[in-house]
Parts: sequence; C-alpha cells; structure tokens
Amino acid sequence: MAQNFVLSNSLLRQEYELAAQLFSVQPALTQRLIETQAQQLAEAIVQRTSQAHFTLPTPVVLLGDHRQPLTVPAGYREQTIGGSKILDRLARVDVHKLLRQRLAELEHDSQREVSVSATLLRYTTVIYMVHVMLPAGRSVKYEAGDGEEIPTLPQAAGPGSALTAATDAIAEESAAHNGRGELLVPYSEAARRFYLPQWVALDEQDRLLVNTLSEAEARLASMQQYVEVLHLARAFASYIVVDVQFQQKRYGMLGQLINQGRALARYEMGGLIEEIQTRAARHDLNRGLSLSVPYFDDQSLTLQQVEFEVIPAGRIMFVPAFVVKSAREEQAKVCDDTRLNASTRQHVLQQLKRLEHAFDDGAGRQYQVWEQRVSERV
Repeated sequence: MAQNFVLSNSLLRQEYELAAQLFSVQPALTQRLIETQAQQLAEAIVQRTSQAHFTLPTPVVLLGDHRQPLTVPAGYREQTIGGSKILDRLARVDVHKLLRQRLAELEHDSQREVSVSATLLRYTTVIYMVHVMLPAGRSVKYEAGDGEEIPTLPQAAGPGSALTAATDAIAEESAAHNGRGELLVPYSEAARRFYLPQWVALDEQDRLLVNTLSEAEARLASMQQYVEVLHLARAFASYIVVDVQFQQKRYGMLGQLINQGRALARYEMGGLIEEIQTRAARHDLNRGLSLSVPYFDDQSLTLQQVEFEVIPAGRIMFVPAFVVKSAREEQAKVCDDTRLNASTRQHVLQQLKRLEHAFDDGAGRQYQVWEQRVSERV
C-alpha cells in the first residue's frame, strides 16, 4: 500500500513538473494569453457558472524544440462549455466536470499543438486557483488531539509584535483617522496561532472574538470556501497536490477550519443548554421538547445536527432527567453510526455528554420520582 502511494505521488510530481516546464518555455505573449484564459476558467469553476468560454493559445512550442512554434488550428481555438442557462439549470450542469472532460479530450488529441495548449491551460488554471485566488497565511504547526488523525490544535505563536507584522494585524480605516492612513489593529493571541487570523472567530475557551454569532458563521463560511477551492483545484488537476503552496494552504486552513467549526458547535451547544434551562425555569417545556445538538463533521467540513425527541408533544411536566436519559440514548446510537468517522464521532459524543452533565444534578432521583408518580396514576 505504501509503495503504491509513493509511486502514485512520484507520477503526479512528474506530471506537475512537466506541465510547469512546458509553461516556462512558452513565449511571453503566449503565457499572458494562457493566464488570462486561466483566470476566466478559474472564476467560472469557483462561481459554478452554467457556461464557460476559453481560447486556446497560438503559437505554442514544445519542450526541446523551442525554435519551432506550432500553430493551433483555427477550428480548435474557440471553445465553449455549457449552453442555455435555463436548460443547464434544469439539467444541473456541472461546468467544472464539463471543463475537465473537454480538456482531457483536447489533451488526447492527435495534433500535438492542440494537446499542448490544453495541458498549458489546465496547469495555469489550477495554479491560478491555488496561488492567486487564495491568500497565503502564517507559518503554523498543529497537533492532533487524542484519537484524531487531522492536526487541529495550534501550537503557541512564536515571539514577535503584532503591531509590526502585516500577518499579525489587520488594517482598518477609522473616521477618526480619516486621511491619516490605516490603523493597525492587532489580532488576539488566540487568532495569531492560526493560519489566517482574520477568519478566527473563537478562542481556545470557545469565546467569541467577534461581535455576533452571524459574524462567526460568516468567517466559518469563508474558511469552507477556501478549502472548497482547494478541493476543486485538486479535482481539476490531481497533480496540484505536490505543489508546495497547495500543501501549505491545505494544511494551514484544514486545521483551522475543523478547529473553529468544532468551537462554533460547542459555543452553540452552550447557548442551547442555556435556552433549555431558561425555558424550564419559566415552565415553558411542559408541552414537549425536541433538540438539535450541533456538531462539526470533519469529513463534509460542515456544521450538522443530531436531532432527537426528549419529551413528546402533550402535557408532560419537564424533568431534567428526561434530557439525561435522551442524551445517553443518543450516545449509544452515535457509537453505532458508521456514517461518522472516528474523530467526528468523538466530537459528537463530547457534545452529548456535555448536554447530559448539564442536567445530571440529581436527575436520576428526579426521574425515579416521576416514574413513581406515573405508576401511581395508572
């Protein structure tokens, strides 16, 4: 298995380096044209447009034969992917998939100039997606938690002033400083431990570093979009995985996204527990209670929910023991849920145990009292 992985990685590196060398020997005007087309394709892929158009470059040169440029036939130069916007929406056309297929066809064309042009366009598009569309971040190192494979726990930030490093501070404009340049506002210590501090919304104690929950959700969405672009790039040209910037950006953002996703789920869990306690104090839970426990799935990289019923609809007095009992039952179900990987399952169980413990103060005895009252009525 390891030998096959090394062989596959070696082949990807050869393909990547060959495409890079092929681009480097192209005339300057050809390179500029390819880069312009690549930018358009990259934006179409990320924005998931229903149609894409690109132009193959001419002339192109081959490796080892720089003095003999080849001209791409006029019939191949203009390429259009997708069709009517309405029809494509109805058919759910995936322009990303169609572009991959069309470039693969062109790369296997019998005319070498056509094949080379398609190879150049695929390489430049994926490079633009990774190198240009995604901002670079800090040099970070994460550690994996107990029983986890993906490192998500950032090590302490190194020494240095946040006021003097552009990567450690955010530039903000202020009415009080209008016309006097930008004001550097340092990130918190918790944020500076991550790859892109400007998107960190919660600290290590799950406290908000932003003003509202919606702001935290927006930052999480930005991180998800960042990783999505990396995934789209890898699908568009698999050899991009050997690119140094791809590896750095994927490592830096994946650890940050999972860390912040779980922190946001824990923060929302705290709000859920507080809401239950508040409503219970107002006797507002005697007509039924269903819960949605938030968690972050590190496979889909999205916030999900475990939904279950605590008290069926009706006139049943709320007892904290009901929450404890339901939380324990859900833990048993989660342990058998094969859709979750090990680290996500551990995270979900921690959320459910937190819910259980929040209402476990004398809950067992309360539940016994409730059962006894019910039996007496019967």
